Amino acid sequence: MQSLAMNPGAGGLCLVAWASTTVDSESAAQALAQAGVQARLAACAQVDKIHSHYWWDGQLQQADEWRITWKTTPQSLPALQRLLLPLHPYTLPQWLWGETAASPAYAAWVAGEVGPALQA
Repeated sequence: MQSLAMNPGAGGLCLVAWASTTVDSESAAQALAQAGVQARLAACAQVDKIHSHYWWDGQLQQADEWRITWKTTPQSLPALQRLLLPLHPYTLPQWLWGETAASPAYAAWVAGEVGPALQA
């Protein structure tokens, strides 16, 4: 199991990492979500339908999109990005990430699910 970063300022909660992107179709979202989890670079992924407002090529745009959010370890974020960005359908994909406090049990589950396939 990977080590868990403790955050004493948050009452002893552990840290987990997350990464998020958006795509223009549900099938692309499902494929990216599955790719990260199947590679054991994320413990889980959620897919949500959203409606986005944004500027593109000098025009104000609106579009239905699907947001994918993966839960992983801080150590696995670079590998998750290397796997997923080449598969992304957008020319300029949104790729956001960060760390957040989590309960020790949830952080342990994430750490325990990330990486075993790479060690097999």
